[in-house]
Amino acid sequence: MRKIVGKIETNSKSIISLTLGILSIIVPLIGLVLGILGVVLSRIATKEISKRNENGRGLAISGLICNVIGIIIQTFAVLSIIAFYSLTSISSIAGSYLLTGALAY
Repeated sequence: MRKIVGKIETNSKSIISLTLGILSIIVPLIGLVLGILGVVLSRIATKEISKRNENGRGLAISGLICNVIGIIIQTFAVLSIIAFYSLTSISSIAGSYLLTGALAY
């Protein structure tokens, strides 16, 4: 005898989490916010999957991994932009002092 089993649905939050994880890697600067949202959604999705016995655990885990990688990449990007502008502004200020003779004796 065959046992008829109902169709188990895939958790939609796990799909959204994976999508946000991919976007957090690709989209510059906004990807940091998308990554944080994706981490929250993937944690919610894993809890819902275990409670409701749904599919999508792999999607939620891969979404979490992609989101963490995206957050790391975007954090380095933001820090490098801040470092670039702070270093170029310091060198331009020092250069203007040298050109005007403010530091000359």
